[in-house]
Amino acid sequence: MLKRFAPLVPLALVTLLFGCAAHTPVSQQQVSNPVTANASAQPSLILQEELMSEKELTEFSSSKPYQLPALADSILERGMSLIGTRYRFGGTSETSGFDCSGFIGYLFREEAGLKLPRSTREMINVNAPLVARDNLKPGDLLFFSTNGRGRVSHAGIYLGDDQFIHSSSRRSGGVRIDSLGDRYWSKTFIEAKRALAMAPSTVISRN
Repeated sequence: MLKRFAPLVPLALVTLLFGCAAHTPVSQQQVSNPVTANASAQPSLILQEELMSEKELTEFSSSKPYQLPALADSILERGMSLIGTRYRFGGTSETSGFDCSGFIGYLFREEAGLKLPRSTREMINVNAPLVARDNLKPGDLLFFSTNGRGRVSHAGIYLGDDQFIHSSSRRSGGVRIDSLGDRYWSKTFIEAKRALAMAPSTVISRN
């Protein structure tokens, strides 16, 4: 169903995009990538320990009284309706505009009843399953280091078909769709988390 999102907005060149990095507070703390933080300690073993397998993710989800795809659809459909909403640092609403974490927080709060941390630095540390890039599902949170300092500085929501939606920057038009396969985003990608696994069960009862 989500494949229909792909052609709605042409993919633009992103090599000049700065995303939230250009507006990231300098006080933001260093965030280590749990997959790459200790490259010398058998990387393949670290990947096996840190990344949940598809089976484990399925078991994790099935133990909850809700269905992740239904929540993901609601979040992404609402997000698609906001394409073109202006970027504003610190923005958390349709009227004021959004920054990257404000956009994500708004959608997850309104459509999944889930209150996420306000900043990307805190959001990347939520207690949610860490997902391998080749195991991404619609609704997963994507985190990037766009400032070249190894710190998380930008975030988006995975759509499917290697695309994601995010509030990028003033220069690039605010809320938009980009491809995770593009060189810029592929190079700056840090990790992904399935935050929907933390959504309250009461949300499904109203859907």
